Amino acid sequence: MAFPERFSNLPEYAFPRLRKLLDAHPPGGAPIAMTIGEPRHAMPDFVGPILAANLSGFGVYPPNDGTPELLDAIASWITRRYGVTLTEDRLMVLNGTREGLFNACIALCPESKRGQRSVVLMPNPFYQVYAVAALTVGAEPVYVPATAATGFLPDYGSLPKDVLDRTAIAYICSPANPQGAVASADYLADLLALAERHDFTVLADECYSEIWRVAPPPGLLQVAAGQGADPERAVVFHSLSKRSNLPGLRSGFVASGPDSMKRIRQLRSFAGAPLPLPLQRVAEAAWADEAHVTASRALYHQKFADADRTFAGVQGYQPPGGGFFLWLPVDDGEQAALKLWRETGVRVLPGAYLSRDAGGQNPGKGYIRVALVATPEETHRGLTALRDCIYG
Repeated sequence: MAFPERFSNLPEYAFPRLRKLLDAHPPGGAPIAMTIGEPRHAMPDFVGPILAANLSGFGVYPPNDGTPELLDAIASWITRRYGVTLTEDRLMVLNGTREGLFNACIALCPESKRGQRSVVLMPNPFYQVYAVAALTVGAEPVYVPATAATGFLPDYGSLPKDVLDRTAIAYICSPANPQGAVASADYLADLLALAERHDFTVLADECYSEIWRVAPPPGLLQVAAGQGADPERAVVFHSLSKRSNLPGLRSGFVASGPDSMKRIRQLRSFAGAPLPLPLQRVAEAAWADEAHVTASRALYHQKFADADRTFAGVQGYQPPGGGFFLWLPVDDGEQAALKLWRETGVRVLPGAYLSRDAGGQNPGKGYIRVALVATPEETHRGLTALRDCIYG
């Protein structure tokens, strides 16, 4: 049987790969999971009652683009958060933001550009769906280092002109997964200007936007509106998974210009899975409420401060500006993760599992990613064990 060649070189996904690395070895202590970005803070109190009141909604097909009430709640949140007013034709609900990040590339990336194979740019390391989306449309994925030397954000402007001229899509994540770097308004403005010069679209993954340390990160919609950029240049993705501690709700949204949204919406009408109506009702309430977000962020602030104290003096430690990961320097990520598991029971992710070899180097090889998603008490135990094992 023949299979697609375009996926033949995909590495094994990070978490099955991690299980192969660690699970043959007994943990050196009570296991502490610090691998996956699954928030374990309390869900909002209103989730259960709203689900119970809307159970009959599982008996009907839900609206594909989102209920009018949900779209209104999202639009109102965008106005409060970014000062931007969007009409419903510029919004669509997603069944998980990963779906949107994948399908938007399919809907918007041309088969070729200037008579050559299109390019999709992405930071390296990165959320792995970006690469799969590029390969699905037959584009050339270009992995751009996001290292300490570049402020842990990709320097797309440094790429050769011929690469930029073939670029159709550029992914950006801010706050960045895994490094926690926050793109400034100037960075985003420069990226939009670069996109205008070379005629490409920016897909902004802003799923960690509500977990920040000092100030709310600027958003691409906000910057685009402020400089009068073509709204079709910016495609923005948000989620309730991290913001509201609801990863199982699978609720997010995509926003862009009306032409881009028309194409994304049309593709989804053929191939997408709409969010069940009771879940849309929960999402309506979640986007309308900030109290639970503020309370959750306070817990992250507590854990950020703990990490700063724990790793004070560790060479190369960079406090994250947002998100809930630590990107810790080590000699070798796999060796460090295995040592940590075998000696302490703390489970972390090797950075190379989130990166690709490019130019003879893997920018994640010398790092581990540590998720600060557990309670402050469990997080403190894990961080202390990690410091004593790896840096002691």
